[in-house]
Amino acid sequence: MQSKNHFLLVDFLKTFAALIIILHHLSSYGQIAEDARQALPGIMTWLFEYGRYAVQIFLVMGGYLAAQSLTRSNDLKNFRTILKMIFNRYLRLFVPYVVALVITIGAAWVARFWVQDEFVGQSETMTQFLAHLFFLQGILGLDSISAGVWYVAIDWQLYAILTILLGMFPRLRSAIWILTILCVTSLLYFNRRGSYENYFIYFIGAYGLGVLAQLCKNYPDLSVNRIAKIIFLLVGLVIIASSFEQFWLRNFLAYGVAIALIFWGDRAYKDQRQVHKLPQHHSRRHKIVNGILWGSRRSYCAFLLHFSFVLLANSLYIGWGMAQRHDGVMALALLFIALVASWMAGNYLYRWIEVPSRHIKL
Repeated sequence: MQSKNHFLLVDFLKTFAALIIILHHLSSYGQIAEDARQALPGIMTWLFEYGRYAVQIFLVMGGYLAAQSLTRSNDLKNFRTILKMIFNRYLRLFVPYVVALVITIGAAWVARFWVQDEFVGQSETMTQFLAHLFFLQGILGLDSISAGVWYVAIDWQLYAILTILLGMFPRLRSAIWILTILCVTSLLYFNRRGSYENYFIYFIGAYGLGVLAQLCKNYPDLSVNRIAKIIFLLVGLVIIASSFEQFWLRNFLAYGVAIALIFWGDRAYKDQRQVHKLPQHHSRRHKIVNGILWGSRRSYCAFLLHFSFVLLANSLYIGWGMAQRHDGVMALALLFIALVASWMAGNYLYRWIEVPSRHIKL
């Protein structure tokens, strides 16, 4: 039995980016990360220094998928409908997010018995928790309950801005020009100043590249395709020219991901369940493809939950006395267990919370 088409590059990038971000945080927090770096200094240092750039993949993918969904919709006709779509997006992000926050609060409570480290933070306040519920913690200057949840707030801001923009300019040409202005000013100015990092303008450069990548190839109006392609090339020239003043790896990474989506983002494959009936070499290939699809579907939930396991892994490492011996091999083993546990727990959060919650909408 075969199900609907999926897109291999899209699913691979979602899985890969979530995996790298989780590994980045595992390599960044607590005594366990420091000791694991002694056992694998090259890999752990690379993950610590460069793993955060996987956020650019998330951003480009977010713009690409949002544009795919919104440009195929015929519902962007009035302000009420636009608000409804923005609120439904909030609900889609919110339900697994709030469950993960509660789990993380519990893990942090456990960690405070053993881990005396800044990343654990103080006990959460009701104001802090309520701010997280409305994606306002960064704007209000409050500490984050979990590493990475700032991205959920930014994703919602970016989606809301894109929805409003496409609703105001349904023929897309004006929307593309306005998006281009936001994209270029973000890449050249706002994205280089930390004071804007809690607002959409800091990230819309990479997000806008994803939107343009979708419009370059997959929008049915050929004139829109041409405009998007021309602007995409011009933005690339701007990125190259600006690098002579200061090189920004994240801008080149975002542009590279967008190029890959233009060429290969619409290559579809089937979710093949009956792999045992296929020839052996096809069976192996389909198992790998289905593994990527499995990870793609659960990437958001694994991302939401992984910091809980960072906290618990450090708690076990210190509570069992291994931190005193600085056992790098054991630290690596616990990090691997935390990585696997993040995806396994993400699987249950996906099946029990995220999928059922998709029916909650206006």
